[in-house]
Amino acid sequence: MRVLLISTYELGHQPFGLASPAAWLRRAGAEVACVDTAVQPLDREAAAAAGLIGVYVPMHTATRLAAELLPGLRRLAPRATIVCYGLYAPLNAGLLRGLGADAAVGGEFEAALVEIYRGLAEGRPPAAEQVRLERIAFVPPDRAGLPGPAAYAGLVTPEGQRAAGYTEASRGCKHTCRHCPIVPVYGGRFRVVPREVVLADVRQQVAQGARHITFGDPDFLNGPGHALPLVRALHAEHPGVTYDVTIKVEHLLRHAALLPELRATGCVLVTSAVEALDDGILARLDKRHTRADVARAAGLLRDAGLALNATFVAFTPWTTRAVYRDFLAGVAELGLVDSVAPIQYAIRLLVPAGSRMLELEELRALAGPFDPAALAHPWRHPDEAMDRLQRAAMRLAQGSAPRAEGRAEFFARLLDLVEAQIGAAPRPPLRHLVPRPPIPYMSEPWYC
Repeated sequence: MRVLLISTYELGHQPFGLASPAAWLRRAGAEVACVDTAVQPLDREAAAAAGLIGVYVPMHTATRLAAELLPGLRRLAPRATIVCYGLYAPLNAGLLRGLGADAAVGGEFEAALVEIYRGLAEGRPPAAEQVRLERIAFVPPDRAGLPGPAAYAGLVTPEGQRAAGYTEASRGCKHTCRHCPIVPVYGGRFRVVPREVVLADVRQQVAQGARHITFGDPDFLNGPGHALPLVRALHAEHPGVTYDVTIKVEHLLRHAALLPELRATGCVLVTSAVEALDDGILARLDKRHTRADVARAAGLLRDAGLALNATFVAFTPWTTRAVYRDFLAGVAELGLVDSVAPIQYAIRLLVPAGSRMLELEELRALAGPFDPAALAHPWRHPDEAMDRLQRAAMRLAQGSAPRAEGRAEFFARLLDLVEAQIGAAPRPPLRHLVPRPPIPYMSEPWYC
């Protein structure tokens, strides 16, 4: 039986969500083709010939693109079994099945896809919906047939752009932040990928030309005893390869002593989901850090020589005009302007199916029923001016890339926009204008 695996978008990376199940299915005897429609046209012949089609839906944007793809895919392959898999599959199973999918699989999807493949060969249809959280024996991903690292986002540095690969050293997360889409599926569970599997995956990507590796773990320091030996081994084998990781503010403070070693082993960039600089909003998101903690974490990273890529949920129902102005002032006062991609000033709180945000009565009072088109519970801000500002900030951010402007210049234009939209505020001191080398950043700024 022929199998086609499709990714619609994986944050600018060569899709791990295709390479990993491809390895499992090929070991089971399947003839597997992979297509990443973010950088390739859909292989219509491969779709028509496939008996099993897997569509990877790890996050919101990928799922919306998959929803557009599914009806046409069903017409191309009317007899194929179509399985959507990834974090967003079980959360949106009804919608995806209504668009043409036969089944939705979340959690540890590799073993489930092999079981579905074998079951189809024996005439057994798959279960319509399943979440698999058992521990599996990971194998090195098989990236054969996928475009090389040069086709994807790279690390931009003052010296030029470095081709980047992507791998995962763990899955799930020990934490249960209210807004996080991982929580409804993993519920605080955390899985480690064996070191030798991760290193084998890095090795093949370096052979393809990668000179930087993004670790896609929800939090790289969920398991420091796993993470540190891994990057030591990576650096010993590939001393010229750099890497970036994602780490919670809480873990940056708890494991501050480890940051110099991350830098020494090649880490150049740390993404941290700061989300807000207002302590009330942080408490509602259950982030377990405060604005003061953010200041300390930023200082620790700076002292260790590690660049910060701070992400935010800039617009929430509790983001008032004063709160947003204070957010911008705080970004400047903490010296974070160079650490924030323009899109992060415009991100609006997303409330997907199963979100813990719905635990809050004050949010339920504002949120409508689940909207299949938006893949979320829509909400309106009590102050309509804040919704207008969010849309304007999004337009400004989306138009910033063609201008090739620096982050300081964008920030100044954003301040002008805020003044025009919701009234003037004192201009914050722009500490980011103190001369220093530009921080590295990934050429793909999106995050969901």
